[in-house]
Amino acid sequence: MIRGFAGLVLGVALASSGFAEASYPDKPVRIVVPVAAGGGVDVMARMIAHQLTDRLGQQFLVENRAGAAGVIGTKSVIASPADGYTLLYTPSSFALAVAVHKVAPYDVAKDLTAIINVAISPYALVVHPSLPARDLAELVAYAKANPGNLSYGSAGIGSASHLAAELFKSMAGIEMVHVPNKGINPALVDLIGGAVQVLFASVPGMLAEQSERLRPIAMAERKRSALLPDLPTLDEQGFRGFEVGNWAGLLAPAGLEPAIVEKLNREIIAILADPAVKERVKTLGYDVIASTPQEFGAQAVSDVVRWRAVVERANVPMAP
Repeated sequence: MIRGFAGLVLGVALASSGFAEASYPDKPVRIVVPVAAGGGVDVMARMIAHQLTDRLGQQFLVENRAGAAGVIGTKSVIASPADGYTLLYTPSSFALAVAVHKVAPYDVAKDLTAIINVAISPYALVVHPSLPARDLAELVAYAKANPGNLSYGSAGIGSASHLAAELFKSMAGIEMVHVPNKGINPALVDLIGGAVQVLFASVPGMLAEQSERLRPIAMAERKRSALLPDLPTLDEQGFRGFEVGNWAGLLAPAGLEPAIVEKLNREIIAILADPAVKERVKTLGYDVIASTPQEFGAQAVSDVVRWRAVVERANVPMAP
């Protein structure tokens, strides 16, 4: 009897799951983007929303809820029903915000359901052309021969560019002086002007500058980027596992029906397979990832653990 009852429950659950996928969506879907309108993440979210609207026959509407490094928009999604009608399209600051707070604003594993990591805007390690370093080995050798004489810029304390440099320092066994700025573009200006000598810069911003004004040393992803296919990675040059980039992905409140997760993942992978969409993503400065939900969930959790360790090791001031 127990076995039969369990089978009945499983059968009802599977039937319910199939119904959820078949009927979803039956009303408009809201995609919260926790950053300001106009940037690459926002543009990509709107492109995906438009494509989902065409494919699924219901409106997918983007709502920008910026503030507190993405925490405000993210928490609004966490507080929403787990029915698939409120989603979160966020950059990787979603995980970074947890790592740099003394009290985590949310739990990436428990409070949200990962759907798909869509794409990543890669970072690269670049130097001022006055430095006598053409590759990573030469840069490390120069830093060791001139301890404390190198300075590196960042988009601000606790930013991805800051923590990437701290991770690099730790792995290389070198010292550099941190010169924080109020954004990655001002930091890039500092590098070009020679106020700092080293920077982990976003590749799209770097490509907008004249090549003779800066020197790329290494890609900060585990694989080479389509944006700079000839630039070797830090991993290739001996820094195994080094990976820093600004990914963008879709999540939902915890407890979303697995069938809906799978449906959204499947639909977005199909969208990203379109050559025109791929090219548009590339022009925004991103490489397509198109992950499984499991891969994305693991990535978010590992990012929190990794950056929390960097923050603690480097004594980076943490937010309350």
